[in-house]
Amino acid sequence: MPHHPAFRLRSLPDGRAILSVAQAAGVPVLLVSDPGAASFAGAGWWRALTDDLRAEFPDLPFTTLLDCGDSAGAVMGALREGVRALAFSGPPGTLEKLHAMAVQLGGQVIRPPEAATDLRGLRKGDASIRQAIIQSIDSKSL
Repeated sequence: MPHHPAFRLRSLPDGRAILSVAQAAGVPVLLVSDPGAASFAGAGWWRALTDDLRAEFPDLPFTTLLDCGDSAGAVMGALREGVRALAFSGPPGTLEKLHAMAVQLGGQVIRPPEAATDLRGLRKGDASIRQAIIQSIDSKSL
């Protein structure tokens, strides 16, 4: 998976804000769910959210990653749902087996990224959201 600035994705408005700034900057980004989101929000929610963003930003290259925590069952369920980029924090041997399964479907299972910029706590529509995104893109694009 390419190394791009990573951002926590929790909602369509957050995704729009992140991708609008990324598009203006001409920088691809990685949108990452919260840890374990596959288990509490579901792969269907993630797929619908990311499909909506892809439809709104068809010319912007960005990557999405659904975090499955340490649940192999969540990984397999997400693969069945059509999600192809997954993060797994369980045992290395299990990760290898899950990744091999995902590759057969055109996907991948990797370790979660160490850090992702989190917009939580910033007021919607506030310039600080845009500034946080710009700073993260600038610091990771150098």
